[in-house]
Amino acid sequence: MAVDTAGIDIASLVLRVSVGGTLVAHGWNHAFGGGKIEGTSGWFESMGLRPGRLHALMATGTELGAGVLLLLGLLTPLASAGAVGTMAVAFVTAHLRNGFFIFRPGQGYEYVVMIIMVACAVGALGGGAVSLDRALGIEDALSGWTGLAVTALAGGLGAALLLAAFWRPGSRPAETGEG
Repeated sequence: MAVDTAGIDIASLVLRVSVGGTLVAHGWNHAFGGGKIEGTSGWFESMGLRPGRLHALMATGTELGAGVLLLLGLLTPLASAGAVGTMAVAFVTAHLRNGFFIFRPGQGYEYVVMIIMVACAVGALGGGAVSLDRALGIEDALSGWTGLAVTALAGGLGAALLLAAFWRPGSRPAETGEG
């Protein structure tokens, strides 16, 4: 039975645009929406990610960068790993305690888990016909089980290392000033 590569290419494009566009919008909102980076910094601090400004800048940069790479289909598994990593951190720090459904108070984790799973699928599919990975001739090396492994391991390990090094839920930042 012949594999319909056109269907795979279409699926890759649709998923890359969906996840990439969502990440760009998410990063853009962190940087320029509502409270901007300062508000995002405070929000991250309140969840125990310290220093908040560093994490706000890292999350924003990762979401914007990974989103653009996904839209371009460039280094697709690494870009997908950026989605997995940021959403895994959000899963642990903000959503897990609220249950599955997003409409629950505090927002459940269904949204972030869906982004993680779709990003893993994109990593496995590769960039597809409409991608810079294909144009550069690197898609075959960056798809299938290799692409999935890069996506899941880089994203998951990145999130785990960040949480181990910087996440301190329930602790208060040290007071500054004279007293």
